[in-house]
Amino acid sequence: MHPPPPRTSVREYARILSIARGTLQARIDRLERNGVITGTGPVLSPAALGHPVLAFVHLEVTQGHLDEVGEALAAVPEIVEAFSTTGGGDLLTRVVARDNGHLEDVIQQLIQLPGVVRTRTEVALRERVPHRLLPLVESVGRSAAGPTG
Repeated sequence: MHPPPPRTSVREYARILSIARGTLQARIDRLERNGVITGTGPVLSPAALGHPVLAFVHLEVTQGHLDEVGEALAAVPEIVEAFSTTGGGDLLTRVVARDNGHLEDVIQQLIQLPGVVRTRTEVALRERVPHRLLPLVESVGRSAAGPTG
C-alpha cells in the first residue's frame, strides 16, 4: 500500500486507517510533542528557486570558534544545512547556488569568516536517493511489531 498524498486531511487518513478522527489526531499530537513529527510544511526545491547547484562544503575551524562560525553560517542564505562533524573537518554544510560562479562566491564568503581555517568542497552531480524517512519508519514499525509467523 502506498501512502496517500501529503496534503491528505486528518479525516481522510482516519478513513484510510479505519480509526476515529479524534484517535488519529491524538496520536499525531503525541508524535509532535515527542519530536517525531518536526514539521508539516511544503518541501521546497532549491533548483526550482533558481539554485540548481548543490555542494557540500567542509569547514575546518580554529579551536574554540565552532559556535561563532556556526552562528555566522546561519546568516548565509545559500547554506541550507550545517552540522558539526567528526573526521577531516569540523563543520559540514549543504550549499545551494545559481551556478558554479555563484558557488565560488559563497565559498569565498565562508573562507573569510573569522575562525575558518580552510574549506573543502564537493559538488553533487546527481541525487541518487532523495531525502526520505518512510523506509526507516517502516523498518522501526516492523521491529516494534516483533517476529511474525
